[in-house]
Amino acid sequence: MDTETLSLPSPLALTVDLTDEQFFQLCQNNRDYQFERTVNGELIIMSPTGGDTGNRNIELAYQLQAWSRQNKLGKAFDSSTGFKLPNGAERSPDASWITIERWNTLTPEQREKFIPLCPDFVVELRSPSDSLKKLQEKMQEYLENGAKLGWLIDKKQQQVEIYRPEQPVEILTSPKTLSGEDVLPEFILDLKYILY
Repeated sequence: MDTETLSLPSPLALTVDLTDEQFFQLCQNNRDYQFERTVNGELIIMSPTGGDTGNRNIELAYQLQAWSRQNKLGKAFDSSTGFKLPNGAERSPDASWITIERWNTLTPEQREKFIPLCPDFVVELRSPSDSLKKLQEKMQEYLENGAKLGWLIDKKQQQVEIYRPEQPVEILTSPKTLSGEDVLPEFILDLKYILY
């Protein structure tokens, strides 16, 4: 019996008409994959990350959570958290954070599903299969929806792009640390195990 293997691009983008509840259930029923949905309703399906990216991601989440737990100024989230942005897109940054004031405005039901707001702070780690252009567009989308600070960490190019509202993107080459500035007071991300 001859079989053919179907090779699909990663990430895979499909246009599917789903309600918010159907999209949420799709994500819950297929936890081995990560889903996002663009403002135009395009469904983006991403496979689990490779070992290197997963390790860098947990290091990032670990440092952000340790800082967040210590100062209690807000809530930190990992890459499995979905956010429904004001423009209608549903995104899952690799790490994110929102102020405690904004978190406290959410109902228990809103906290259990995709969080209906844009994080104050977002980070995207570029994995080998990620398009830099698509990630840059996603970072701009976060800013347009209310993010106050964003980092795009690109190990391949040894660069970090820093996104701030109404400012040009700042590009740092081979930085050792990143400052959370006034958005994440006194947070310093050590890039030793993330960028190198």
